[in-house]
Amino acid sequence: MTLAHPGTAGATRICPHCRETILESAEVCPACRHKLRFSEPTSAIATSASTPLRVEGSFRNPVDSGAWEYSMVLTIRNERGEEIARKLVGVGAMQPNEQRTFTLNVEMNPASTSSKRTRH
Repeated sequence: MTLAHPGTAGATRICPHCRETILESAEVCPACRHKLRFSEPTSAIATSASTPLRVEGSFRNPVDSGAWEYSMVLTIRNERGEEIARKLVGVGAMQPNEQRTFTLNVEMNPASTSSKRTRH
């Protein structure tokens, strides 16, 4: 969880549906996709999210091999290369000739005007 104060850009909260840590400003949980609050009429003008990063890849377990196991780990680093978050996203196994596809999306939204306060 971030150390940002409530009401500032980057402040977080817990989704009441799936218990994941999400941005306080989120109207829909990015993890479980449940609606969290109804938009106020003034937010109808808000800009839509941009996706500056999307990576997708897949692999297939060869037909002539045994079962394979995999772990998907996501790491976020700051501009100095310091690890600020590490999350085990999922694990599993693949039988011969099975395929898995993994997709990473990073969505960015401008912070709302009420979230642009400076920290003291």
